[in-house]
Amino acid sequence: MTRTCLHLTTLLAVFLVAPSLLSQTSENKGISVTAVEGESWIRLLHKPFGETSMGKTGDLGPAPPRPGEEAPPWQLDLSPGYTARPITLHGSDLYRLSCQGCHGDLGHGAPPEINSIIGPVQATSVAGTIERMKKAGREMSRSDVTTVAKESKVLLLQRLHAGGQHMPPPTLSDGEVRSLVPYLEQLSDVPGAEKNQIAVKESSYRVGEHIVKSTCHICHSAAGPNPDSKQIFEGEIPPLSTLTTRVNLPQFVRKVTSGAPIVMGTPPVPYRGRMPVFVYLSQDEAAAAYQYLILYPPRP
Repeated sequence: MTRTCLHLTTLLAVFLVAPSLLSQTSENKGISVTAVEGESWIRLLHKPFGETSMGKTGDLGPAPPRPGEEAPPWQLDLSPGYTARPITLHGSDLYRLSCQGCHGDLGHGAPPEINSIIGPVQATSVAGTIERMKKAGREMSRSDVTTVAKESKVLLLQRLHAGGQHMPPPTLSDGEVRSLVPYLEQLSDVPGAEKNQIAVKESSYRVGEHIVKSTCHICHSAAGPNPDSKQIFEGEIPPLSTLTTRVNLPQFVRKVTSGAPIVMGTPPVPYRGRMPVFVYLSQDEAAAAYQYLILYPPRP
């Protein structure tokens, strides 16, 4: 999932963050939740899942139980009223929902396809950049560093709003970007970043939209024919439009957050499957993704 993913194509890029902001929570008003549409990102890149970095490094979860064994216990445990109340999201939450599927929990990515964000984000600190250059035996004036950083800010915002050649466009509003960037700084050990964190309040359907568009849609196309077990065994990935008819809410939440076998092949047999398990998503968040797909049916 490759949610939104920062894919930075050069280690020489220097980025400048928005001005320092006081820690606060703001309402992210005026955002329209829209249906996911179009082909999956890996299909647009003309790559089978098994040849992608996510396909090679993702946590596939537990194997099916052996004959005579029972599957490990699992229980659906959703928070009452989660879908009815505003959800407070911090920058770390926006990173999980929109970026972590591709870039990982520490922002290191999955080279060679998905680059680390750490070095470029560390370069957002002018003072930090000057200090690192001095340690490396190179010097650059503050004014020159600031000039390059200002120019690179445009590139950063373009990436966060429009994506790039190997990066799908993130589902991020201006307010969400203002919340995400300070967390990227904190993740990258930029001095003082922990004081600049901002939270936003959003609906659970917006949470589901982030997950589906920035994680699920990396591999699953929005619409298309529903493959049978033989086709799935041969590598077909079911579209999002048929997902809610293939599995119910508890099955979906379990598959996403803990992993569960899938029936594949001829004759149909339970296999571990190829889908990574997203252990960093809560059951509430996975349920929000399922409910989003019901209320906002995927479009071709």
